[in-house]
Amino acid sequence: MRTYVITGGASGIGAALVERVRAAGNRAISVDINDADVVADLSTPAGCADMIAKVTELTGGVVDVVVANAGISSNAALTMAINYYGAIDTLEGLRPLLLKSQAPRAVITASMASLQSQHPEFVDLILDGTREEGMAKAEELSDPAQFVNYPASKAAIARWMRRVAPGPDWAGAGIPLNAIAPGIVITPMTEPLFADPVQREHMLKMVPMPLNGATTAEACAAVIDFLAGVENTHLCGQVLFVDGGYDAVTRKDSTW
Repeated sequence: MRTYVITGGASGIGAALVERVRAAGNRAISVDINDADVVADLSTPAGCADMIAKVTELTGGVVDVVVANAGISSNAALTMAINYYGAIDTLEGLRPLLLKSQAPRAVITASMASLQSQHPEFVDLILDGTREEGMAKAEELSDPAQFVNYPASKAAIARWMRRVAPGPDWAGAGIPLNAIAPGIVITPMTEPLFADPVQREHMLKMVPMPLNGATTAEACAAVIDFLAGVENTHLCGQVLFVDGGYDAVTRKDSTW
C-alpha cells in the first residue's frame, strides 16, 4: 500500500484523486483549509510547517507520493501565496519523507492558464526574487478587474518545476517530479456554461478544446495517478496538458 499526500484534497481534482487512490487500496491523506484529514492554511510558511508536522505524525515520517494540488483562481495576491509559494513549501517540506520511500513520486497541478500569462517580467520576479518582493508585486497587481496572479502563478510553478526536477534534490534523489496542466474543468460552477449552447460555443471560441471539450476532475486525477505510479520511472520535469488540445491549438509546433 502506498501513501499519498494530496493538497487541495477536499474538492475538485484533489477530491477525485483521493477517491481514486482509496479505491485502489492505497492510503490518501487529504490536506485542505477545511474538511480534510489535515486541515492547514498553505498560504503561509507557518501553515505549511504545521501541515508538514501533522503529516509526519500521521505517516510515521514516510510518504510515497506528494501531490501539490491546492490552489485558488482569483486575482488576489493570496492566489500567488497558495499556488506558487505554498506548492514549493509543500514539496520541499515533504521531500525528506519522500526520501524514505522505495518509489517516491511528486506531482504538481499547474494549468493551461500558464500559457496565458502576459506578464513575463512578473513571472521572472517570482522565480528569481525574494518571497517578499514577489508578494508585494502580487498585491500591486491584485485589481479584481484584472486576471494576472492566477496565470502568473501557474507559469511560475511550471517553470520552477522544470528548473529543479532534473537536479540533485529530485531526479538525483530518485524522485520523478512532474506536473499536469488541466484545461477548463467541469465543476458545479462551470457546468451551466457548457449546458447552454450559446455559452458553450462562446467558451470554445475563446478556449479551443477540440478533443472532447472541457475536461473532468476524474480525467485529471487519472493522469496524476499515472505520474505518481511506480511504473513512471523516466518522466522528469514534464508538464502534461490535460486540456482537450488547447496547448496544441495555441502553441502549435512552436515548442519544437
